[in-house]
Amino acid sequence: MRVSQCVGCMKLVCPDVRHDCYLVPGINVKPETVSIMMVSEAAPENAGDYYYAKGNPLFEQTTVQAFNDAGANVSSVKDLVNRGVYLTTAVKCAKKDYGIQADTIRECSRLLEKELSLFPNVKALMLMGDVAIKSLNYIAQRAGGKRIIPAGSTYKLRKDQYFFRGIRVFPSYLQAGPSFFIEKSKRRMIAEDIAAALRLVA
Repeated sequence: MRVSQCVGCMKLVCPDVRHDCYLVPGINVKPETVSIMMVSEAAPENAGDYYYAKGNPLFEQTTVQAFNDAGANVSSVKDLVNRGVYLTTAVKCAKKDYGIQADTIRECSRLLEKELSLFPNVKALMLMGDVAIKSLNYIAQRAGGKRIIPAGSTYKLRKDQYFFRGIRVFPSYLQAGPSFFIEKSKRRMIAEDIAAALRLVA
C-alpha cells in the first residue's frame, strides 16, 4: 500500500502553512506490519529533509538518533519501517511561522485520522509535540468523545497512561528537526518514551 494514494488533501486552503511544501508519506508499506505510529509536527520546508527522502535527510537523522538513544540500534528510516514503525506528521504542509493555527491542525487531523485507520495493528501511537497532541484530541472530539490527552505540561502528562481506540498513546516531545540536538533534557525523555513503546510492541 502506498499511503499517499490513500490519504490526500484536496483543499489546501489553510492560510498559515506553505502548500508548496505539502507532503504525505509516499512509501509502500504493508499495513499489517505497522505496530508503532510516530506523529511529529509539520512537513519540512525542504522536501529533502523529510523522513523518506533520499540521502541523509534531517528528519531521518534526528529520528534515528532518538531511537538509538532508546537502545533500538538502527541506522536508517528503512530499519525503523522494517521494525514496524511508521513516521508521519500531523500537519502535511510546512509552517510559515513558528506556530500553527488551531483551525489548520483541526483540518489536517482528518488526514491523520485516515492514516491511522490504514494500520489495523498499531499498538503504540507516539505524539511528538503539542501539534500532534492537539491533532489526536481533535480526532477524538470529532467522534463525540473527550480529549485523549488533557491540558498540561508534557513532562507531567507523560507520567500517566492514555488510550485511543485501544491503542496506547504516548505524549512526548518533537524529535524531528535541529532542536532535538539542542535540548538534552527533552532528548532523554523522548528516549524513555520510545523505549516504553518498543517494550509494548515487543
